[in-house]
Amino acid sequence: MDFDVVVVGGGLVGASLALALDAAGLRLAVVEAGVPPPGAGAAGWDSRVYAISPGSAAFLERCGVWRGLDMMRVSRVEAMRIVGDDARSALEFSAYDAGLRELAFIVENRQLQRVLWNALERASHVEFIVSAACTSLTLAAETARLELSDGRVLRARLLVGADGADSWVRTQAAIEVETHHYQQTAVVANFAAAIPHRDTAYQWFRRDGVLALLPLPGARVSMVWSTNEEYAARLLGLAHEELAAQVAAAGHGVLGELQLITPAAAFPLRLQRVRQLVRPRLALVGDAAHNVHPLAGQGVNLGFRDARELSRVLTQRGAQIDCGEHQLLRRYERARREDIAATQFVTDSLQRLFGSEINWLAGLRNLGLRLTNRQPQLKNLLVQHAVG
Repeated sequence: MDFDVVVVGGGLVGASLALALDAAGLRLAVVEAGVPPPGAGAAGWDSRVYAISPGSAAFLERCGVWRGLDMMRVSRVEAMRIVGDDARSALEFSAYDAGLRELAFIVENRQLQRVLWNALERASHVEFIVSAACTSLTLAAETARLELSDGRVLRARLLVGADGADSWVRTQAAIEVETHHYQQTAVVANFAAAIPHRDTAYQWFRRDGVLALLPLPGARVSMVWSTNEEYAARLLGLAHEELAAQVAAAGHGVLGELQLITPAAAFPLRLQRVRQLVRPRLALVGDAAHNVHPLAGQGVNLGFRDARELSRVLTQRGAQIDCGEHQLLRRYERARREDIAATQFVTDSLQRLFGSEINWLAGLRNLGLRLTNRQPQLKNLLVQHAVG
């Protein structure tokens, strides 16, 4: 089976990359080890949600995906309020003040994954291979050779690793990765709220971590509480009513009484930097290429920007027929390095700053929130970067 591009990993980033390339005249394959997510009629709300930036939403629209979402289950973020650990210092962002309709869209992971996979199954130039594990990868001068557990062998001019933070592709290619474990866990759950959220996202920088409440349709919110592993275990062990009360108290009652509507789940947090994004015949995108702290909600958007840039490089390669040629792939790497490094630096620095228990730093970080809130131009610059 010969292809121009084989994408290993059919998650959000890998699937969007293949769809972005579908009209480029390339022969494509997507290899995914998992099984299809539940259909549109799946009951309940997904505990894992993403804050999709307007720039990422526009990219997904160009991929023919965004219109397939059930907009009754998508919420707009029109304002954001960030509160320091003194409960008085605050930083506020408004889509209206920035001349935008929204700052972000809150979308369930399950719903977005489903519409992406449906689009892959309809794509004209994509071979979508599911429930197939990769067993062997060989990168040669002219081609990448991938063996699957069912005996199939795929050959491609370019192989893309989009297989997550524990990337098998990255390991097989011997690309070095620097990992910093935050010793923190993100606890996620959804709640019904007594007070309307008015399309506002809330975030509290606390001594025990970072708590975010993101608006869902109706009087519902999604919680992401990034905290140390010991406290996360305590939260996960609470009864439903106790967890709801704990979250409501940590949020200073801003949304009134809360009622749990999905069980809590947890994800370990880490920072990952890779030495190289590309090798001859190989490119990395998404969590395979980088991992960041979720406090800024930029992880998946960083991945979508990878897919957007790599698809641009490949579709605008001009007379270069070979889409796996190293110098061509280096254009992608050079274009992405600054954005990735800046996002990792900012999120890691904020985590370290607000995670510190040094008293003078506590005063400094709260002062920083207040001063930034008084600078409309600076706030608009921050918004414009986040929504791109």
